[in-house]
Amino acid sequence: MTSTQKDQHGARSQRSQEADKPHRRKGEKKYSCDECGKGFTRAVHLETHQLIHSGVKAYTCDLCGKSFTLAANLKRHQLIHSGVKAYTCDFCGKSFNRAGSLKTHQLIHSEVKAYSCDLCGKTFARPGSLKTHQLIHSGVKAYSCDFCGKSFTHAESLKRHQLIHSGVKAYTCDFCGKSFTLAVNLKTHQLIHSGIKPYTCDFCGKSFTHLGNLKTHQLVHSGVKAYTCDLCGKSFTHAGSLKTHQLVHSGVKAYTCDLCGKSFTHAESLKRHQLIHSGVKAYTCDLCGKSFTHAESLKRHQLIHSGIKPYTCDLCGKSFTQTGSLKTHQLIHSGVKAYSCDLCGKSFTQTGSLKRHQLNHSGVKAYSCDQCGRAFTHSGLLQRHQVIHSGFKAYSCHICGKTFHWIGSLNIHLRIHTGNDVYCCDQCGKLFVKYKDLQDHLFTHTLGRPYKCDLCEKTFKAPRYLKKHQQIHTRKKLQVQLL
Repeated sequence: MTSTQKDQHGARSQRSQEADKPHRRKGEKKYSCDECGKGFTRAVHLETHQLIHSGVKAYTCDLCGKSFTLAANLKRHQLIHSGVKAYTCDFCGKSFNRAGSLKTHQLIHSEVKAYSCDLCGKTFARPGSLKTHQLIHSGVKAYSCDFCGKSFTHAESLKRHQLIHSGVKAYTCDFCGKSFTLAVNLKTHQLIHSGIKPYTCDFCGKSFTHLGNLKTHQLVHSGVKAYTCDLCGKSFTHAGSLKTHQLVHSGVKAYTCDLCGKSFTHAESLKRHQLIHSGVKAYTCDLCGKSFTHAESLKRHQLIHSGIKPYTCDLCGKSFTQTGSLKTHQLIHSGVKAYSCDLCGKSFTQTGSLKRHQLNHSGVKAYSCDQCGRAFTHSGLLQRHQVIHSGFKAYSCHICGKTFHWIGSLNIHLRIHTGNDVYCCDQCGKLFVKYKDLQDHLFTHTLGRPYKCDLCEKTFKAPRYLKKHQQIHTRKKLQVQLL
């Protein structure tokens, strides 16, 4: 705007102010904008408003280059660069550049929300906030990201989103060094370090740092699972949980461990997995001293010590500490063994059982005892073995006082006292606690070796010796496949 234009504009404004006085007293809005229909009491206000539609922004900030339609807007903007925040809220101490911003802010503390949405009933302290909210109901997302195509209802939401693509995380936490794209995300994060959890669930007493987390949690108590997977029918309480679940069906595992090559669907799953390689087990049970990599694993373990088994099988009455254990157990009753070994044809109810079984064929014994050097295929077998070296025999016979390392050994021993299930050899009178041991013993009375290996024609007295021998051939077959 030239100096001549400014002078002409000022002269018109002075004349119009005199003409406007009667209308201002009556509160009439005589002057309407032809572009948008907005009404004004004064002609000068209409003229100022029409500059917005002209698209001309003649007032530019020397510090950042941002342009404005009105000189007053430029002045307000320049207060940001000055760093001066002269208007402070008496309630919370937050400071602002402008008095108007302070007044708008103070509506939050008044708790008066006079502006209500006709569609959902949500209330707001400011009319601007209501207008912004109503765009959500319109379904219109006019602001699209050039990088990924994601659309947004508001321009501000798009700007915040685009910071993600920039990769810049300018806001860093002083406590843990974690960085964030937005200042608001840093503030939200820092509440974790404060340890303050002011939002408590009325149903279960669980506390949360953020109100949003409490609301999300309370959906669990409602029992409503409104988000259903189209592929498998599984339902979820939260939309986010459904999205996370659907990645499983995609088959895409984009997150790979650098140490072992194992891939995962989610970044969080990879992070959890990598803790295993660190060897750090920071969560220790106070009752037995056992340590765990994850806090959840410790919590699950501690249920064992509680003795509470709330999950009961309807078919056999067996109870379990965890619902997952019950589900795994119920597969036994189904009789379905969907997982078969390619090497020997043996079938299993669970994929985990098949994997453990296949280790037997590999011949690899990765778990060695520090005390005697004996190696085992599975970590569970090593733990069971190490009980021997501890010298601790926790299971005692109430009849003769004999002690045992394992409860299974005690149960077998008790049969001797009760006379139940004691098996006698008809040929020599020898007694056996286990029927399998009697069967093996009977082969010693056989002169022949009727069990023959199809691969090398070696013969054996008992079928169990033949099976053990055949594992040698299976291992050789596996080694050839791996080459």
